[in-house]
Parts: sequence; C-alpha cells; structure tokens
Amino acid sequence: MLTQPTPASIPADLVPDSRIATYDVVIVGGGIVGLTLACGLRGSGLKVAVLESSPRGSAARRSQAYAFSLTSARIFRGLGLWDQVRPQVEPFHHIRLSDCDWPDVVTFEPADAGEEEDLGYVAEHMVLMEALQGAVEAAPDVHWIGPAIAQNVTYKEDWAYIAVKPGNDTVEVPSQVRAKLVIGADGSRSPLRTGADITTSGWKYWQSCIVTVVRPEKHHNNTAFERFQTSGPFAILPLRNTCRVVWTAPHEEAEAMMKLEDQEFLQELSQRFGDQLGSLELVSDRRLFPVQLMQSKRYVAPRLALVGEAAHNCHPVGGQGLNLGIRDGAALAEVLVAACQRGDDLGAVETLRPYDRQRRWGNLLILGFTDILDRVFSNQWLPVMAVRRLGLFAMQRVAPIKQIAIRVMTGKWGRVPQLVPPEANSET
Repeated sequence: MLTQPTPASIPADLVPDSRIATYDVVIVGGGIVGLTLACGLRGSGLKVAVLESSPRGSAARRSQAYAFSLTSARIFRGLGLWDQVRPQVEPFHHIRLSDCDWPDVVTFEPADAGEEEDLGYVAEHMVLMEALQGAVEAAPDVHWIGPAIAQNVTYKEDWAYIAVKPGNDTVEVPSQVRAKLVIGADGSRSPLRTGADITTSGWKYWQSCIVTVVRPEKHHNNTAFERFQTSGPFAILPLRNTCRVVWTAPHEEAEAMMKLEDQEFLQELSQRFGDQLGSLELVSDRRLFPVQLMQSKRYVAPRLALVGEAAHNCHPVGGQGLNLGIRDGAALAEVLVAACQRGDDLGAVETLRPYDRQRRWGNLLILGFTDILDRVFSNQWLPVMAVRRLGLFAMQRVAPIKQIAIRVMTGKWGRVPQLVPPEANSET
C-alpha cells in the first residue's frame, strides 16, 4: 500500500537532481494494459518508464488466456503488433449463446458484426506479453525499471515523485523517479488508487470462477460457446487443439468442484456442457478466483491516471475484462500524444479529463451489461426465465437486436481510439 513519504524520502527542495530519474510518464505496472499504453506512446516525443515489480520473464510466462475482441485486434494493429500476434491467436468464427437446456440457441456469424471472417480471438497471455515486451525493449524512448516496487508517491504542483525499492538484491534501480504523470496499471488492489484516496463502488458476487484448459475429442470448429446455467455463466473458448473453460458458480459449488478428482471434474463439466465436442481431457491445472464488480469514482487526479483493473473490474461473462483495459490504455495514449503535440501539462486534470469522461462512462455501460446478464441468467424465478428466453428468441430473429448485442460483445460499441504506428509518429 502506498503511503505518503517521510520528508527524508524526497529531496527537501524538490528541484531537479541528477540522482532522480526524470520522465514525462511513469507507468506503474508492466502487464498487458500498462504495456499497451507504453507502446501507444512510442515515438510521441515523450520519455516513458515502466516500473514493474515482477521480473520480465516471469510476468510473460503467466498461464492465462483471454477472449480478445475485434476492437483489441484493431488497437494492436494500430500499435504495429498485429502481424506478429495474429498467427499465434485462435480466431472464432461463430458464437453460440444458449440458456441451460432450452432448445432455442442464438448463433452469431461474422456478417452480424459487419465482418467477413472473424468474430474475435482467444489469445494466450504469453503471446500478448512477448509482443508488447519486445516492442517496449526496442523503443529508445521507453525504459524498463524492474523488478522494482513503487513505495511512496508524493504529488506536487509540477511533478510526482516516486520512491523506488529494488525487487531483489541483484537489480539496480533509481531510488527516486519523478514524472509529470504517473499511471496506475497496478491491478485491482491498486496501491496508487488507494494512496490517492480515490474511492470505488461495487460488490463481490456470490460466485467464483473456475478456469482450466481441456482437449476435446471433436474439433471446436472455431466456435465460442456461452451457456447460461442457473448457477452462473459457463463458457468454452477455442484454442488451437484445446478449449479454455470459464465456469462461474456459487462459491461453495465452485470450491467443491476444485476438490474433485480430475475424472469426476470432467464428468461434471460434460454434464453441464453436453456432448457437442465429444469426450474431454483435462490438460491444465484448475484455477479459482472470486468474482467482483468495481468501478472507481474517478479515473484521474492531479498527476495520476488509472487504467485497467486499477480503475474497474467486471464479471467474466462475455470476456470483456482485459478488452476494457486494452481500450483504456489506447484511449489514454491517444489523449497524451495529443496533449504533447499541443504542449499541454500531461498531469493536469484538464488534460486528463477527456480520458476520464470517455472511458469511465464507456466502461460503466459494459459493467452494467455484464452484471445484468449474470443476474438475469443466473436465476430460476419463472417470470425472469420467461423474459430471458423471450429475449433469446427475439435476439435470434430480430436483426437490429442481434446487431446491437454483437457490437457490444465484440467491442465495436462506442468510440474506438485511433492509434498511429510509431514509425508514422516519428515522421511527423
């Protein structure tokens, strides 16, 4: 947790000092969202640092995969990274949405979203991180500081000062860093958010989420399945020859599923999903995490901006979480590049307000959408069941309703940040 530093932790006169590493922007957190922002600032004329507490290699090796939206793909294309990433992600060409054993299934095709081939992708953590880390390493105006911990931050009129602690005994990092703007990309428990007294609203759900990877007997046909059970949403996402399972259930049920032997777990899995893909083989460990909704009351403060899970959390239904964070990073990069070109103060609230206004309200819409989906479909009350099944019936047969739904799911709803590849920035 960040606390206000003692006077000794910052030079008394707070004037330029050769012992203090100076940057325009310091991003605290070197995950996918923080690095998306860093990549968006390459070639902009800004001097950027990424301060990360984990070693670079271990941060990239995390065993995780994500639904990666069409909008996130467009952002990576703007960063100049899509040609590298695209061969390593698995596209899905169809989405099948169903409610328990109700026979009416909503099927989405690329044409429903105005696309020719893909509706989205499933991307592994390592693939995204290696592309982003490689781009940052190759950028002369982006510096990596780490493994290192931001211990204290002091916000002054013209600068923010960060006291830095090495992450281990073998690394050398500056003891003090200063910047015009500090970015909190430091996760849902963000010390930067807490230290700036930015409050949040939201709640913890009655559910936990189990994630794992299975190998199906039949090929997934590049189809993403979202099945709503009365206990919670259940998704199977296509990977190369495997599928990623995202299974939401009440805490006690989820914990009981985690204790089952592998074969018993697969039997429960097949019972909920059916035999659409044949028999299933477990090929990874199971992971369990609680589910919560959180929205920060503001995303910016003098000399500070929040992105990703430092600013918001949503229910995993629909696979929106990481995509919202990537969009945050791209939107903030767009605002900061424009501010640099105008010569504006990067850390002024007036400069940051367009980012806050655009992303806070845009994210609130998606948070509300995922919350309503979970509450309506994780419900056995007959009137609610009748309404939601009527909704599925209409969604499959009324084109405007279907088009709105797929635009929200693919991230095409709302304004998309316009990023310029770094080589184009350097020519201007």
